[in-house]
Amino acid sequence: MAAAQAGDRAAYHIVLREIVPVIERVARRQGVTGTAVDDVVQEVLSSIHRARHTYEPDRSFTAWVTTISQRRALDLLRRQTRHASRERHAPLAYESYAEPDMATDRPLDEAERARVLSAAIAELGEGQREAIEHLALRELSLAEASRLTGKSTGALKVNLHRALKALRARLGGQL
Repeated sequence: MAAAQAGDRAAYHIVLREIVPVIERVARRQGVTGTAVDDVVQEVLSSIHRARHTYEPDRSFTAWVTTISQRRALDLLRRQTRHASRERHAPLAYESYAEPDMATDRPLDEAERARVLSAAIAELGEGQREAIEHLALRELSLAEASRLTGKSTGALKVNLHRALKALRARLGGQL
C-alpha cells in the first residue's frame, strides 16, 4: 500500500485484488450473507480508494482494512434492518380489493357528476355558494370576486375553504 500511495498503479491494483478475500471474510464474520457480501466488498473498495491517503505505512495494513470492512458491513446490516422494518410482505392485501368491473366502482358519467355537484353546491350557505361560484367555477381572481360580491378577499378565502371542506364531506368519493 505504501508503494500505491507513492503512485505505483500496478501495486495499487495488486493490493485491491488481494484484499478482497480479507474483506469477504470480515463481512461474513459480521453476519453478512449471500450477495450482500459483494456489496460490502464494493463499499470497502470505494472507501479504501477515497481514504487511501490516510493509511500510515508504519501501521498494519490488514488491521486498517479489517476496521474499514467491519464498519461497512455494519452499515449494510443497519440499512437492511431499517429497510426490513419499513417494508411489509402482504400477499393477502391484493385479495381484499374489489373487482374493477363491479358496479360500485363504476364512475359517474359527466351529466350525473354535474347534477350531483350542482345539488351539493345548492345546499351550501349563501357566502360559501358565492365563493365557489365566483372563485372555483367562474375562476375569477379574489379582487374581481370581491368587487362583485362586496366581500373582503379574506372573507372570500374563508368561505371558499369552508365550502370545499363541506363539499368533500358531503360528496366523499362520489365524484
